[in-house]
Amino acid sequence: MKFRSILAGAAALALFAMPAFATDYLGGAVKSTDIGGKMVLTDANGMTLYIFDKDAPGVSNCYEQCAINWPPLMADAAAMAEGEFSVVDRTDGTKMWAYKSMPLYYWMDDKAPGDITGDGVGGVWHLAIE
Repeated sequence: MKFRSILAGAAALALFAMPAFATDYLGGAVKSTDIGGKMVLTDANGMTLYIFDKDAPGVSNCYEQCAINWPPLMADAAAMAEGEFSVVDRTDGTKMWAYKSMPLYYWMDDKAPGDITGDGVGGVWHLAIE
């Protein structure tokens, strides 16, 4: 009986110690992940996504060298809006994903899942927060 009580207590403790599960969006292509106490949008591999202050809702203003440094989160030609995620048409004919109408990007200097080295770059790049 004492063994069962210990086992039940350990199981309950393990349940409460588990991290919160990330929320999946766009069929798992985007996730909401706790990074430093903020629910940050990442791709399926945990790479952080960012927004750009110089964009307008539904419009990307990041091309050429900007898009090399800050690659867009591309969407395929058949992609359709889902919840708070929408599709932005780029001037080069490609499509990218946006969250709450703001286009989403990666930062070239983030090397591992959970890196947030792009947050605050130039005062115009910020984490995509859920």
